[in-house]
Amino acid sequence: MAPARPTRSRSGALCGHLLLALTILTFTCDACKKVVLQVPSQLDAEKFVGRVNLKECFQSANLIYSSDPDFQILEDGSLYTTNAILLSSEERSFTILLYNTENQEEKKLLVLLQHQTKKRHSKEKVLRRAKRRWAPIPCSMQENSLGPFPLFLQQIQSDTAQNYTIFYSIRGPGVDREPTNLFYVERDTGNLYCTRPVDREEYESFELIAFATTPDGYTPELPLPLVIRIEDENDNYPIFTETTYVFTVSENCRVGSTVGQVCATDKDEPDTMHTRLKYSIIEQLPAYPTLFSMHPATGVITTSSSQLDRELIDKYQLKIKVQDMDGQYFGLQTTSTCIINIGDVNDNLPTFTRTSYVTSVEENTVDVEILRVTVEDKDLMNTVNWRANYTILKGNENGNFKIVTDPKTNEGVLCVVKPLNYEERQQVNLQIGVVNEAPYSKEASSQSVMSTATVTVNVKNQDEGPECSPAVQTVQIKENVPVGTKSNGYKAYDPETRSSSGIRYKKLTDPKGWVTIDENEGSITIFRNLDREVESIRDGIYNITILASDKDGRTCTGTLGIILEDENDNGPVILKRTVVICKTVLSSADIVAVDPDGPTNGPPFDFSLESDPDSDLERKWRLVKINDTAARLFFQEDLPFGTYRVPVRITDRHGLSLITPLNVILCDCVTENDCTLRTDARTGHGEVRLGKWAILAILLGIALLFCILFTLVCGGTGAAKQPKVFPDDLAQQNLIVSNTEAPGDDKICPTNGFTTHTVGSSAQGICGTLGSGVKNGGQETIEMAKSGHQTLEPCRGTGHHHTLDSCRGGPVEVDNCRYTYSEWHNLTQTHLGEESIRGHTLIKN
Repeated sequence: MAPARPTRSRSGALCGHLLLALTILTFTCDACKKVVLQVPSQLDAEKFVGRVNLKECFQSANLIYSSDPDFQILEDGSLYTTNAILLSSEERSFTILLYNTENQEEKKLLVLLQHQTKKRHSKEKVLRRAKRRWAPIPCSMQENSLGPFPLFLQQIQSDTAQNYTIFYSIRGPGVDREPTNLFYVERDTGNLYCTRPVDREEYESFELIAFATTPDGYTPELPLPLVIRIEDENDNYPIFTETTYVFTVSENCRVGSTVGQVCATDKDEPDTMHTRLKYSIIEQLPAYPTLFSMHPATGVITTSSSQLDRELIDKYQLKIKVQDMDGQYFGLQTTSTCIINIGDVNDNLPTFTRTSYVTSVEENTVDVEILRVTVEDKDLMNTVNWRANYTILKGNENGNFKIVTDPKTNEGVLCVVKPLNYEERQQVNLQIGVVNEAPYSKEASSQSVMSTATVTVNVKNQDEGPECSPAVQTVQIKENVPVGTKSNGYKAYDPETRSSSGIRYKKLTDPKGWVTIDENEGSITIFRNLDREVESIRDGIYNITILASDKDGRTCTGTLGIILEDENDNGPVILKRTVVICKTVLSSADIVAVDPDGPTNGPPFDFSLESDPDSDLERKWRLVKINDTAARLFFQEDLPFGTYRVPVRITDRHGLSLITPLNVILCDCVTENDCTLRTDARTGHGEVRLGKWAILAILLGIALLFCILFTLVCGGTGAAKQPKVFPDDLAQQNLIVSNTEAPGDDKICPTNGFTTHTVGSSAQGICGTLGSGVKNGGQETIEMAKSGHQTLEPCRGTGHHHTLDSCRGGPVEVDNCRYTYSEWHNLTQTHLGEESIRGHTLIKN
């Protein structure tokens, strides 16, 4: 044991020497840079960690070492791990001191120190990880705590307090943010306190940040998140969303029908017993029988009986309760009121208050009310379940009555809409029924019965005067009967006596004035000849209006229709008197005859030519019958074009005939319209008609001539007003006389480049811009030479084609007797009064 002691002493001395050397090295060396690295919890060996700037360190040394043996740094500042490192989650920060030195002894001592402390450093890290307390610790406090305050919550502590003096501090809501000064921590001990009660419904939790620092401000630990949770207390009553609930459910509904749902809220912590609510019905008014139930968890109210009858009780009131803690007796509770209105259905039929009614009405009256009937209905008033619809079931086959509902009283109002006749019927028996506007509820009864009642209507007699019945009476008279002929007329009678005595008659209307009427008997006398074929007569009936009156002045009106019997007093005629035959395509024309008389005195007709013995009409024309009313007229010789008169006799079935002279036109045409719309010398007569397109063409031609004239006049006026236009290089041009003789006054060459005409010669030429034509055989030439060496060749009117050079935009060939559009345009635009060019040559300087 003794020898062992010096060994342990030498080993301890060595450790102390190394630590001392490290201390000396630390104080004697220049600490050039401090680097803080955040690394993962696991690093492989020779793993690149990062890079630092070492320019300042290399200013006085060539070698740099790390004080942490797990890391090495190269001269370029690259930092690598030397060994595989496994760290706990809270140890993610390393501090590495970089040193520079040129002393070889210090260098050796530093290398030895790194080698000896490598294992110790690893063991200390594992030991430190096992003992650390600087981690989030669950913390909570009771809501509405009674103290005493300040109330201790917990202690926060860092293991670095074993090596350093540590001061603790906190920040966050409840400390330096609202609600401020609620929490604080003792700086030296780390004890956390609360200064006053906290309401969880206002603040469910607080998230604070705890700090551990040394007196000089060094932070050996990362900031620690600290959550303080407020434990809920059942301090809030459940509250219904409404003070009074109002629901409606139909009467006679089935068991289990949903009435409505109530709902309550609780501010306490959700999903706890403090907010687990239970609903129940405390009281029902009226109390008997129990008709409703409530689901304890959902608050849904349903019917528990089918005995709801609005006509007995139309409203129920429930007192309901909600209690937390799942309805346990110590839970907090609240009550509310629920009113349930019973909705009406049509489960009650309307019934008449009486089963029979008696009323009366005078005959011949209309649109009058004769009776009101009432009904009883227990359903809700002024609804479709209460309002009545009345109908007449029997006795109204003639449509004399109708029954309607009074919207104010719900009574049935019986009215006469068609007059009654006492002489025909003295009493009418009606059966009426009533139903509601809404269909009858099938749930209330398996069979519905309509309520009915009988109504007896007595018809009262009325002195109603003469009756014109039937209103329209007829009498047959042959047309053309002699004037003064008498015939039966119109008869009215007294409905009570069924006699016509004492009734007087008067004619109201007689369009043609053909008859007179006997005042006492109503018979008629022919005053003028009757003609069935008059245009105003329809179907051979002539109507007159008769007024009949009794001694008391009461009247009625009727119509007397005189049926005119047809007489054969009209012969057949041809209505179309002019016939056109297009000789080039047809040799005949069809003619049609008509007879104003009736069918018994009309067709079939016979057609024949009416000619004189000396006439050659039958040699030229021929008639062929087509049917009972038509024939075809042929010309038999090659007659010349013209108009011919052909008389035709038509005879009806009874031998009555008439001669109709026809004007037959033989025309050189294809259709009949071609002949009638033009003048042709071969027809002897005609007329010229212009169509709308011909008239439009004439008008357009006139308008075009006016436009040309207007253009010429305006062009001449413009030429007189505009100054002479010269080329841009006029200042460099001179006129040089090159002719030996003048061309004469008969030569005109316009400066606008149009054609030059020579008197007495047919030659014509085309001149370019600033050019002119040259008379055939003349000695006159105009040339233009520009600086661009372009030459306008002279125009020669030799009677052949002319060529216009590049000064006109390229070679263009123009015929001797034609002009281009541009030349015509130049003529009509300007310079209509140019001076004659007298054989000059324009040469550019």
